[in-house]
Amino acid sequence: MANRRDWLAAVVALFLAVFASSATARFVVEKSSVSVISPEQIRGHHDAAIANFGVPDYGGTMTGVVIYPDKKSDGCKEFDNQFKSKSGRPVILLVDRGECYFALKAWNSQTAGAAAVLVADNTNEPLLTMDTPEASEGTEYVDKITIPSALINRAFGDALKKAFAKGTEEIIVKLDWTESMPHPDERVEYEFWTNSNDECGPRCDEQVNFVKNFKGHAQHLERGGYTLFTPHYITWFCPEAFLLSKQCKAQCINNGRYCAPDPEQDFDAGYDGKDIVFENLRQLCVHRVANESGRPWIWWDYVTDYHIRCSMKDNKYTRNCAEDIVKSLGLSLDKISNCMGDPEADTENEVLKTEQAVQVGHGSRGDVTILPTLIINDVQYRGILERTAVLKAICAGFKESTEPHVCLNPDLETNQCLDSNGGCWKDEKLNVTACKDTFRGRVCECPLVNGVQYQGDGYNSCTAVGPGRCAVNNGGCWSETRDGQTFSACSDSSLSGCQCPAGFSGNGFKCEDVNECKEKLACTCPECSCKNTWGAYECKCSGNLLYIKGEDTCIAKNMSRFGWTLIILVLSCVVGLGIAGYIFYKYRLRSYMDSEIMAIMSQYMPLDNQQNENQPLRQDSVA
Repeated sequence: MANRRDWLAAVVALFLAVFASSATARFVVEKSSVSVISPEQIRGHHDAAIANFGVPDYGGTMTGVVIYPDKKSDGCKEFDNQFKSKSGRPVILLVDRGECYFALKAWNSQTAGAAAVLVADNTNEPLLTMDTPEASEGTEYVDKITIPSALINRAFGDALKKAFAKGTEEIIVKLDWTESMPHPDERVEYEFWTNSNDECGPRCDEQVNFVKNFKGHAQHLERGGYTLFTPHYITWFCPEAFLLSKQCKAQCINNGRYCAPDPEQDFDAGYDGKDIVFENLRQLCVHRVANESGRPWIWWDYVTDYHIRCSMKDNKYTRNCAEDIVKSLGLSLDKISNCMGDPEADTENEVLKTEQAVQVGHGSRGDVTILPTLIINDVQYRGILERTAVLKAICAGFKESTEPHVCLNPDLETNQCLDSNGGCWKDEKLNVTACKDTFRGRVCECPLVNGVQYQGDGYNSCTAVGPGRCAVNNGGCWSETRDGQTFSACSDSSLSGCQCPAGFSGNGFKCEDVNECKEKLACTCPECSCKNTWGAYECKCSGNLLYIKGEDTCIAKNMSRFGWTLIILVLSCVVGLGIAGYIFYKYRLRSYMDSEIMAIMSQYMPLDNQQNENQPLRQDSVA
């Protein structure tokens, strides 16, 4: 058995060497920001490398007080007391690098009351990612770490220690993860690098549990179009010198092109590595076929069911078991079989070839070398692979105010709009606010209410604009009702602004009645008697006269028979003249049109007499 393990280690090492030589290995360190708020002498911004354990607060911040232990400063042993700050702020414990696992330092700090841990490097070197130790007896604490941890460089660590030693004031710092996760748009794209093997110990158990526990969130997000998920599987190739060996034949398909380690590390017993490669390929094709059918979330059901029904431990890790699940989920066996191709053929498999290509890092993403690996918006997720922690990281990948409702759960974030309305504008009367809760914190944006858009800075003012604005708080304009009569300075014919109506004067936000009588604006004829009313006026004529408002004059109500006859006669003359003018106009128009038509025809169609003038007389023939 030892020889087989040595051989396997040698093959894997050779694969990694070939992999590194074929493409420049890229290992990207994901970072957060640490800002020193006080004391002023060391104020500034610094990078910190996010640890691969605990729960980084993606999209959030934490302000706390740095404390450097006077004893056990490396954090490798349990502390004797609980750490508390004088101001009551959260404690960010500073510990030294060295002597034990990074994760153990974080665990001991957490049990001593720390809200976060900063590990100060002890050498001058670029920042690196603090990884978890290999699962073994005594490392069970790793999965219990729930606080964020980060590595800072030696110079920054020394500056914090010196400031703490002075003891003149608290060292207040702000840990910031708001930009640790890219958030470019309203859809998050993430990928999960996993394995169908369920006999590789704690790593495999971690993958299985994550898929089972996160399935509900993943399917909800994908059904709603909020996320684009892609599963991936790591494979390696067999070096040419070993192609004909028993080991390569047992662990690889397609003539050594795609391989996976033997699950029991025993080539004579149990399942082989090629069985794992083949099932990995099937799970990739399940996702492809499900995606083509418009149901990409079916992958989560298949993988969950497969681990339950087709476990290696129960000796059911077989093709028949897998196909039963495929049929139960309503997927096409033929399409999946065509996607998988022939594992015995000495040719490239396009699906697995693509997997090996995307395993190489690009852009902001490093190479994928370990399982499991979660990548969100092209950045590798750091921290415990736990349902709530991963959901928080995904939620941090949405552009502000575009995240789905599941991200605004109180268990994931704090609604800042509940505290003094987040400092944003609010209409108390209508209960309309510019404060909008997002996963990353509140934003002040003038809202859209019942189809009416508000505009403004969102902090001090928001005003309804556009069609229908007058229906919402009268568009912010003046309005008043008296004796059942309402006047408003808001007009639906104007998309913005306020203007006092006729009969009133003012700036539109405050309007006062105009006294037309006092200011001689109306009812000024000698026979008129003016009385001002709210928003208008009343004008009466003396005697038996009638007031004509448009002319601001008075005329007699009753006219003599001669007067009526004269009016009718004048009207008849006017009508007659109109008809005569119309007839004359039609005649002149027709004559003009005829002359124009004749002129045009004479140019293109010569008259007969003109044609005859150009032709000789015809002579009669003689018999």
